[in-house]
Amino acid sequence: MENAAHPSTVLQPGIGEKSTLREYAESILWAVFLALVIRAGVIQSFKIPSGSMENTLLVGDFLLVNKFLYGIPVPFTDWRLPELRAPRQGDVLVFRFPEDRSKDYIKRVIGVPGDTIEIRNKQVYVNGGPYLNPHEIHKDVRILSGNSDQRDNFGPVQVPERSYFVMGDNRDNSYDSRYWGFVGETDIVGKAIIKFWSWDKSTWRVRWDRIGRIIE
Repeated sequence: MENAAHPSTVLQPGIGEKSTLREYAESILWAVFLALVIRAGVIQSFKIPSGSMENTLLVGDFLLVNKFLYGIPVPFTDWRLPELRAPRQGDVLVFRFPEDRSKDYIKRVIGVPGDTIEIRNKQVYVNGGPYLNPHEIHKDVRILSGNSDQRDNFGPVQVPERSYFVMGDNRDNSYDSRYWGFVGETDIVGKAIIKFWSWDKSTWRVRWDRIGRIIE
């Protein structure tokens, strides 16, 4: 007979305790939730698939993108939380491609809201003055007229409010704002900050000298 002065503390199965399976399930759910929160609002990784940002970014570079600098997007809406700062000229920007928002693109900010952009014989002018970017390269010596292609002669155009004009550093091989227009504020994903891995598929080698490099 159970001693009345010392009532039993044995719990009935399933009452007041968690099964091992439930604990594992909850741990996994919390891990997935935190991973989604981090991916959605803090840091996200991307792989470079094309050469439009050479030589700043090469095919096979893996990079991390700061998603909270410009304001964390609120899922399923066009709203963003307050930004630390707005995109600036020279920032390397990841954004949803305006012609197909299921795709992410990466380019450099050339013009911010209110800027006037013009390109004359490959030289970019912002608000009437030449924009000199040490990262841009030209691999084609030809200069195309604005009548046949907007690559080398373009504009002038003024950047609308809440929009940005972007170009690839590989100026002669980049599908960018010269062709499809501006990046809207709501399409911005974040700022590229660092290369954490780089793989040269053509030689099956790691590019060790690129790993850990800040993206400028």
